[in-house]
Amino acid sequence: MPDSRSDTPSTDATDERSTGGSGKGPAAVTIAYIAESAGVSVPTVSKVLNGRSGVSDETRARVEELIHRYGYRKPPKNRSKLVELVFRELENMWAVEIIRGVERVARKNKVGVLVSEFGLQDTPARTIDETVDRRPQCVLSVAQLSEEERDRLTAKGIPFVVFDPNEELPDDVPFVGATNWRGGQAATRHLIGLGHRRIAMISGPDHPFCLARLAGYTSALTEAGLPVDPDLVVRTLLTREDGRTAAHELLSRPDRPTAVFTANDMQALGVYRAARELGLGIPQDLSVVGFDDVPAVAWVDPPLTTVHQPLAEMAAAATEMALALGRGEDVPQVGVEIATTLTVRESTAPPKG
Repeated sequence: MPDSRSDTPSTDATDERSTGGSGKGPAAVTIAYIAESAGVSVPTVSKVLNGRSGVSDETRARVEELIHRYGYRKPPKNRSKLVELVFRELENMWAVEIIRGVERVARKNKVGVLVSEFGLQDTPARTIDETVDRRPQCVLSVAQLSEEERDRLTAKGIPFVVFDPNEELPDDVPFVGATNWRGGQAATRHLIGLGHRRIAMISGPDHPFCLARLAGYTSALTEAGLPVDPDLVVRTLLTREDGRTAAHELLSRPDRPTAVFTANDMQALGVYRAARELGLGIPQDLSVVGFDDVPAVAWVDPPLTTVHQPLAEMAAAATEMALALGRGEDVPQVGVEIATTLTVRESTAPPKG
């Protein structure tokens, strides 16, 4: 990951203060320059500037001395009355639920919502610069922000919160997620309770939330005294077509599973298609449990049993946190997980025989 701290201070007039020719520092100072001089990260300097906790006394004193020496002042608060909601892509079915949760909180706080899409192949500096130029009150990122993007926002005094992160984040990066491990455990326990013993899982990439759902699955099997058969676990992408391909592989075996738990609802819809193509009925021949509970799965035939991920509530909590950070307030927790629940519908039943 490239280092976002330049060897020379920025010339952005909104972020710099002259030292008045004292000779003690450069002609202009940015938060990134202070961080580099102190040998700490940009978020650490931001914490000192905003009087937030999580910084040792020694580090705080060193940063404050440099701030005083260089005459740095926080940039003026001329941010737009906007929450910017950033997606990597808007094709996911749950995007509407997230937007709904953000809108609810934004309306209450009398701020607008701007939805942006950062293409995966875009140049990070260019796309994040567009956001920085708009100067929103805060950024809620469903996209996974890179270290460089996070530092750019922090350097400009724009707080952000990551929604349902798909990779490990530094301890000081605020995020809102769901109880993915418990969700995976609840789904598998439900199938075990119905009498299933050969339970497959179609998992996703090595994102933290996918790994947590898989860990919940294996925990429930172990708890019930059932073997964790690696042949019953298929890792693939989180799409309907990949779910279909994985299900074909699992269901074409002579000793096929009697139930399948998937890492998301799109994969589960792929299992539905594969089962139909193989002449299997749901739930008569195969029970299926998904994860997310996007609205459409209540209308498929049969309606899907799935782990409800409270996307609107998560988005609302993330927006509240981002706006609080934008007001310079301390938040009780940097990382928040909202509880999942199992929604039982008609795609699960006891196995035949």
